[in-house]
Amino acid sequence: MDKNERRVGTVSRGIRCPIIREGDDLSVIVTDSVLEAAASEGFALRDRDVVAVTESIVARAQGNYATVDNIAADVKAKLGGETVGVIFPILSRNRFAICLRGIARGAKKIVLMLSYPSDEVGNELVSLDVLDEAGVDPWSDVLTLEKYRALFGENRHPFTGVDYVAYYGDLIREEGAECEIIFANRPTAILAYAENILTCDIHTRRRTKRILKAAGAKTVLGLDDILTAPVDGSGYNGDYGLLGSNKSTEEKIKLFPRDAQGLVESIQKKITERSGAKVEVMIYGDGAFKDPQGKIWELADPVVSPFHTAGLKGTPNELKLKYLADNDYKDLSGDALKEAISRSIREKDGDLKGSMASQGTTPRQLTDLIGSLCDLTSGSGDKGTPVVLVQGYFDNYTNE
Repeated sequence: MDKNERRVGTVSRGIRCPIIREGDDLSVIVTDSVLEAAASEGFALRDRDVVAVTESIVARAQGNYATVDNIAADVKAKLGGETVGVIFPILSRNRFAICLRGIARGAKKIVLMLSYPSDEVGNELVSLDVLDEAGVDPWSDVLTLEKYRALFGENRHPFTGVDYVAYYGDLIREEGAECEIIFANRPTAILAYAENILTCDIHTRRRTKRILKAAGAKTVLGLDDILTAPVDGSGYNGDYGLLGSNKSTEEKIKLFPRDAQGLVESIQKKITERSGAKVEVMIYGDGAFKDPQGKIWELADPVVSPFHTAGLKGTPNELKLKYLADNDYKDLSGDALKEAISRSIREKDGDLKGSMASQGTTPRQLTDLIGSLCDLTSGSGDKGTPVVLVQGYFDNYTNE
């Protein structure tokens, strides 16, 4: 190997930033933070580096917040304020509990229908093995709370220690609403209890709405239909409503950021003007990966990246090096093998879909892949790095 040949591929760096407040100019703060980090650590920016900004600081700078009362007012106006069937929520104090507080405050009765054995993102109420032992078919059986308790007792989340069935029920009653809890996986099961439905699933919401409307429900809305416009001066999200929101305080939520395409393009322009490098920029929330221990699917946001520059559209177009080494060039080694593989990369088709030489590569959106890397880099706690710089992601074996 040439001593001047690059020895490092993709590098992901968390970039420390000031604490962001409402009204801050993120395009200036992010640009300054990235360039100051480069100067401090002695690295240079290059074309196609990726600057990723976590959605939370974008929403915070926008002041995109709403209160429980704002949620309650919108729910009451759109669903009538009487009995509301609330179906398929995820089990989360941060993501859903405060939304449920607002929903309950805007109704007289909540019929809460929980999917089982787990919610949409993998939080378990009970295990499939326990269901098998009890002879319960989750696709057909509708369980009352009494039946659920008789069969399965109390079940606490392995990570949080919370019995979400009791927690959600208590929360609804604290808001002055009557509460009835059932367990089912067929959307239409709720129609025996309520005709005004708020479906709270994230990635399956369009199908759920379609099924309920076809079955004759009076009103069918999703979390993406609540707070799509300001309520009494609140924040809002015209595309996703309450989806992607997080708890801010006991009475306030931070919504998913909105109208930020101009922000990513402004950051791109400022960094290019000051460094000469044509970087790509994205806003990211949750990554898209599954925890093998807790079986929890990370993606509780409606999308990984709601806004990104044009160079981040599409999917990777990569060859599998081990396939080439073990098949096409199995008789070569050393410099001859390196040159043959490098030639294949330089001459590869613009679209390798269906090619045997690309099998085993990751056919996911670039923003989902890079967003997952960034989510793991920035973490969700106290690292203080809400901006991530990814270098070398678009390099391949031929890049010097």
